[in-house]
Amino acid sequence: MPKAQLKSGREKSVLRHHPWIFSGAISHADEGIDSGETVDVLDSKGAIIARGAYSPNSQIRIRVWTWDLSENIDADFIKRRINNAIAFRKRNLDLKLITSYRIIYGEADGLPGFVVDRYDDILVVQCTTCGAERWRDIFIELLCQLTGIKTIVERSDVDIRDLEGLSKRSGLVTGNISSGLHLIKENDLIFGVDVFGGQKTGFYLDQRENRALMSQHAANKDVLDCFAYTGGFTISLLAGGAKSVVAVDSSRANLDIAKHNCALNDRSLDRVE
Repeated sequence: MPKAQLKSGREKSVLRHHPWIFSGAISHADEGIDSGETVDVLDSKGAIIARGAYSPNSQIRIRVWTWDLSENIDADFIKRRINNAIAFRKRNLDLKLITSYRIIYGEADGLPGFVVDRYDDILVVQCTTCGAERWRDIFIELLCQLTGIKTIVERSDVDIRDLEGLSKRSGLVTGNISSGLHLIKENDLIFGVDVFGGQKTGFYLDQRENRALMSQHAANKDVLDCFAYTGGFTISLLAGGAKSVVAVDSSRANLDIAKHNCALNDRSLDRVE
């Protein structure tokens, strides 16, 4: 396996399990390492301390896959990490109330460069790094197998791919999907999501708890919702009894979806500007 050795004193963050190794921390690396190839990370004395994906163009030169030297980075490794991520969500989310959530979040789930969001019966995948790109096809195959979802859309159209020396890519990968908005449920609300052209992977899933929290404080209030996107907060505020909401966004197309989402939830536009 190719090797990359760290400068003296630069192994401290790696030993504390920080998953990024910057180019300036590396003393030398073997020649001819392919983009995304797995390398052994050596401390300054030559002892192996981690394994990671090598990115020859990025300032983040190595993203650590594992500190367990008994683990090989292969399809079984990817499968275990996906299974662990799925199990974690099942333990920590009330899946009776929501049909959309983030299944895999990069380093947080031990899969650097991979992001997967579930929108009901569709998965939206992002591969943002060389390591993720190298394992992309196997990753997608395993996702279908382990989730039972057959429709996958890719949104690897983010700027970070430029820094990794990768071209951007998006579109339907496998399965079937009708054009237009795809419906998801969040608590008692319904939202239409544009998985092909929306921001991020289509919706700001990370704001679910904040939307629920704000709805609890909305009763009889006049509320300003800046950067309203497709109305996630606006509709949650209306559901919480807001007297009025002014929704502001620079995109007319997004505000049109917000109006559509109001209609989906039987929320009158009389209270929205």
